Amino acid sequence: MACSVPSVVASKLTAPMAFLAPASGSLPRVQAIPKGFHGLRRSFQPCPARMFSAPRSTPRSFVVKASAESYQPLVGNKAPDFEAEAVFDQEFINVKLSDYIGNKYVILFFYPLDFTFVCPTEITAFSDRHSEFEKINTEVIGVSVDSVFSHLAWVQTDRKSGGLGDLKYPLVSDITKSISKSFGVLIPDQGIALRGLFIIDKEGVIQHATINNLAIGRSVDETLRTLQALQYVQENPDEVCPAGWKPGEKSMKPDPKLSKEYFAAV
Repeated sequence: MACSVPSVVASKLTAPMAFLAPASGSLPRVQAIPKGFHGLRRSFQPCPARMFSAPRSTPRSFVVKASAESYQPLVGNKAPDFEAEAVFDQEFINVKLSDYIGNKYVILFFYPLDFTFVCPTEITAFSDRHSEFEKINTEVIGVSVDSVFSHLAWVQTDRKSGGLGDLKYPLVSDITKSISKSFGVLIPDQGIALRGLFIIDKEGVIQHATINNLAIGRSVDETLRTLQALQYVQENPDEVCPAGWKPGEKSMKPDPKLSKEYFAAV
């Protein structure tokens, strides 16, 4: 599905008041202030002169402390839990994300709409390779804003006709759009989700996130590779995975001296 997000049109503010030309021998009339106009929140205050002091030597820190009001990235934090209806094996079921915590990794991916174009290529690609995810203790879950009835109709449509056929994982109905919103992929003015994909570990923590625009499909190969790298570093916490790492390849020690062993070998 190739769509573009419409640009925001700047709103025009009506002047708060305007003097109308007075009739002969009468006082000037003032136009009423529109009810929706709130005016300035506070009166203008001149900025006080800045006081400069000599710089003080303080230890440099690379730790960023986020306040409660600041933006919290999803990666590295607990995934927003949800419970919703879904279609699996041509039946309506209930899916709750927290049911997987402690047991499985989860590939959670969002797509814009049923009965579109790019979406079925992604959905069927993940289904065709579901056994590869199953072997490494991972469940795949698809989500869109469509109803379960739309999901069911799409599953019951043959692939050669643009349908999905039977899938090996559930399609969740986010008809309230609350799941898409909580994962930061909802396009508010269109009411659909971007192509967001999240890898959630067994502790319920989001370890990886990608978001594609509507016209760009995702790679099952890269999703699987990233998942394997995640599982490797969690099993080997004193190691990290360099670019393009795949199982069986050399990893790296996150240390200025020990990392030279990796660089010397490549």
